[in-house]
Amino acid sequence: MRLGPGLLVTAAFIGPGTITTASVAGANFGFALIWTLLFSVIATILLQSMAARLGVATGLDLASALRSTIQTPIFKALAVILVISAIGIGSAAYEAGNLTGASLGLQEILPSVNPLLWTPLIAVLGAVLLYTGKHKVIEGALIVLVVLMSLVFISTLVMAAPPLGEVLKGFIPSLPDNSITTVLALIGTTIVPYNLFLHSGVLAEKHDSSKNIDKVIKETNLDTGISITLGGIITLAILSTASVAFYGTDAGKISAANMAVQLEPLLGGMAHYFFAIGLCAAGLTSAITAPLAGAYAVCGMLGWSTQMSDARFKLVAITILVFGALVASLGLDPVAVIIFAQAANGLLLPIVTCYLVWLVNQKSVMKGYTNSLLLNLVIVPVILLIFGLSLYKLSNLIFSFLL
Repeated sequence: MRLGPGLLVTAAFIGPGTITTASVAGANFGFALIWTLLFSVIATILLQSMAARLGVATGLDLASALRSTIQTPIFKALAVILVISAIGIGSAAYEAGNLTGASLGLQEILPSVNPLLWTPLIAVLGAVLLYTGKHKVIEGALIVLVVLMSLVFISTLVMAAPPLGEVLKGFIPSLPDNSITTVLALIGTTIVPYNLFLHSGVLAEKHDSSKNIDKVIKETNLDTGISITLGGIITLAILSTASVAFYGTDAGKISAANMAVQLEPLLGGMAHYFFAIGLCAAGLTSAITAPLAGAYAVCGMLGWSTQMSDARFKLVAITILVFGALVASLGLDPVAVIIFAQAANGLLLPIVTCYLVWLVNQKSVMKGYTNSLLLNLVIVPVILLIFGLSLYKLSNLIFSFLL
């Protein structure tokens, strides 16, 4: 079995947001939030497996399936508004973080160049790639860079030798003071709403009713499980290394410059440039996948073609890219932009999750491939926790605004 779409999902969520958020979590809270990663990986495997099964069994992406199954006009209109707002606009916010991360990396590599130039240049490159459809070769090269950097983080973790007892304690759920935003950000950087649309869309294009659907679903589940577990291990390595390097110190605000300290035990003075190249590669890779996923969602909900070669699909994808570039160019704190994008995804996730679970339980849609009773029972606490965390964050935002 070849790993395929699952690795695309992993490549999408291992972007600047994952690197930055995991580093901030480790630096500020030590190993205390490792349990969040475990929950996120399990929840992501469950949710992405359902999205993948939808594409394999029906040949429909998540957005197109929603549009075709909701018959009442008012509910269909509401679904269109919610999905476009959550995924289309959410992808644009996420895109700002991707472009900012890539720009940060380039600033560290070439500090003599005016930093205001990088975001527009990256956006133009991304727009050209999306328009021509020839991004696959370049994206493949970028994924290699991200994987290389990830291997270095794991190796650095081994050399940093964090206390095993402290790491294991991190798997026990706890909420240190002022950690809820970081918890939401860690969940948001792993359980990425737009990846549900991306995963189902990619597999829907490969749909072939002549194949053994049961076999394809089993292979897809294995692909998803292995790929996302790998992503979780990489995130754990980044968080743990940041904890060893920064927790309890006066390292100050996390940036691309001082996050490179994590790599110095292994790479010495080259850590600075190596980290920057990896951060740039992660940003560029995610800067392509986010608009694609947003386009799948928007085009599917509007009843347009979800083929990447379609003119309207390209227009939506490039619009998301341009919007993200504008936000990233406003001069906001780069780390703050990335963290905001992750937290926004955490808030939007309950809507998408409920839509997906509802869909894969409809026999009229899934035929004989609906959720089992056991899977529904397992997913219930995941949904409840997602809602609980999101409502907690929303209430905090409201109270802080009123006060």
